[in-house]
Formats: sequence, structure tokens, C-alpha cells
Amino acid sequence: MIKVGIIGSGFIGPAHLEALRRLGDVEVVALCDSTLDAAQQKARALNVPHAYDSVAALLAHPGLQVVHNCTPNHLHAAINRQILQAGKHVFSEKPLCMTGEEARELVQLAEQAGVVHGVSFVYRQFAMVQQAASMRRAGSVGSIFSAHGSYLQDWMLLETDYNWRVDAKQGGASRTVADIGSHWCDTIQFVTGKQIVEVMADLSIVWPTRKASVTGAATFNQDSGNARYEDRPVSTEDMGSILFRFEDGSKGCFHVSQVSAGRKNRLNFEINGSACSLAWDQEIPQHLWVGQRSQPNQLLSDDPGLMNADVAASAHFPGGHIEGWPDAFKNMLGQFYQAVREGRKPVRSDTFASFYDGANVMYLIEAIVKSHQQQRWVRVEP
Repeated sequence: MIKVGIIGSGFIGPAHLEALRRLGDVEVVALCDSTLDAAQQKARALNVPHAYDSVAALLAHPGLQVVHNCTPNHLHAAINRQILQAGKHVFSEKPLCMTGEEARELVQLAEQAGVVHGVSFVYRQFAMVQQAASMRRAGSVGSIFSAHGSYLQDWMLLETDYNWRVDAKQGGASRTVADIGSHWCDTIQFVTGKQIVEVMADLSIVWPTRKASVTGAATFNQDSGNARYEDRPVSTEDMGSILFRFEDGSKGCFHVSQVSAGRKNRLNFEINGSACSLAWDQEIPQHLWVGQRSQPNQLLSDDPGLMNADVAASAHFPGGHIEGWPDAFKNMLGQFYQAVREGRKPVRSDTFASFYDGANVMYLIEAIVKSHQQQRWVRVEP
């Protein structure tokens, strides 16, 4: 069994745990949180045998081989650095870190450590996204002219919606682009096989001041008649639109928003090629739309028997058995742990996202923020 520790037991930590337990030969032996009491409570609830209140103590756990970093954004770089220095394989939540400079350092440390490293860009792991990438590789799409789409949510729609991500010191200089635009960029680069090299961005803050609970709790869905708030200034974007150019000169655009009422988690993209177009929507993930010029359009489902042979294994059940985000998460971690078993260090073209991909997206985020601030086209600097 591969022994694993998880740092951070909020929403995403248990999601990692659930996916890991579906792999079969991976055992989560320890959880780490900011206090021992919180770590022990969560460990008992999730049936994890050991709990720690410091990263150093978790890293010293006997036989520990892999560590998952599931902490808030501002802690990612320091903890990833600590894990690498301990010589452990590391799987980090996104963003990899807070700045491009930190990203360069972490990539260098990961290469020096000789460990397997991964970043949680999960949307490339959906079966129909894998199918789209396979069709592109096979030449079925032809020459790609453009790519476009959006990632829309509504969880920050109200003035009273607030959590740590709004605070730039904890979430970073960018919020919506870094939080969900990063997923869109990774997904579209994976599907097209192209790198975004230039951006032109226009970002917006809908609520320059938000109302935060005086208790420090997230304010979502609270009764505004009873809750007590204090005003907090907002410096990170709620929405934005970005034009971009790929390295081969083809172009695209995308829109991100956390203030789009009714959109819960809608990542969608369309790529237009000389042979056909492909479109996918994360809220109906089992379908891939194939657009044709001279024959009827198709709606392909995630039936393994209908998918390209090289990606059919990314769908685990017969057609009609709906698979979604937890299954994509399992695919992602399954690929990462296959590399751990083989002792195979990641390369830039791996099917799971590595620190190389995490760093690439950090450079993209920095370019997007700079473009908005300077209102001009900005090259992505690796």
C-alpha cells in the first residue's frame, strides 16, 4: 500500500480522500490541520488513523510516501516547498502558488527532488474532454482556427457573499481568473495541444465593498436579518473577459464570472477546426457536441464502446451510467499514482497536470492581471 498524508481538511481534502480510497492500493494514514483538535475531529469522522497539527510532524510519519496539499492558496508555496525538501511525492491543489517567481522555484525544487509532482487541474480528466483531445490528436478536428468559452458561477453574486478567497493576502492578486479561469486555460490548452502565449484582459469588480460576517465565518446563505456584518474592501475581480493568442497564431477568447445568477459550475468550451467543431459543458459532462458542415451534427455520449480506444478507459461504466466530477477526480489521481508506482517523473506532456502545468498557469494569470492593469496585449513570460 502507498501511504499518503493530506494537509488541510476543508471541502477539498475529503474530496481527495474519497478519490484515493477508490484506487485500491493507496492508504491515507494521516491528516494535518491548523489545530490538533480540528485534525483529530476530522480524522475520526473520515476514519483516518493519525492526526497532526504541523506539516513537519506529518512529514515525519513513518513510511509516508505521498503528501496532498489541500490548504488555502496563500499556504501552497511554502507547504509544497516543505514537502519537496522532505523528498516526498507531492500533489498540490491549484493554484500551485501565488506568483510566477514561486512557480519557477517550485519547478526547480521538484526536478531536483526527483519526485512525482501533480496539480489538481481536474477538468481535463472528464471522459468527454479526453475524447476531444484524442480526436484532436488523431486529426479528426483538422487545423484548429479558434477556441472560445467561459467558466461561470454564482456563489459570489450577493454583496454579503464573502470568504477567504476575497482577501488578496490569502487568495492572491487575482480571484476569479486564478480560481476558475485557471481551470479553463488548462483545459483548453490540454484539448488543443497549444500554449496560450499572449493575452488581452478586461476585468471587473462588481462589489468594490463586500459585507463580511463579524464572526469570521463565510457569509453564504446567511439570514441577512440576523447576521452582523462589517464592510471589507475588495481588490480582486468578480468577472472578466480575455482575448488570447496561441503560439501558432490561432486565437480565442473566454469569459469568467462568479456573479452569474443560476450558473453553478459551468465550464464550457468550443474549438473550431477545418474538419469539425467540438463543444463540451461541464454541467452536462457526458456529452460532446461534434459540429459538422456537410452532414448532421453529432452528440457523442461517454459510452466506452463509442469513444476512441486510447481514452475509453476514462469512462468506467457502460453508456447511460452518468459519470461526473468525482470520477474525473479519480481519473486524475489514478494517473498520478500510476506514475508513483512506476517511479516515473512527470514530463510536460503528461496526461495529468504536473508542476510544469501549474507554473504555466501562474505565468498566464500574471500576464492577464498585467494586461488588465496596463490595458494592452501582454506576452506570457515562462
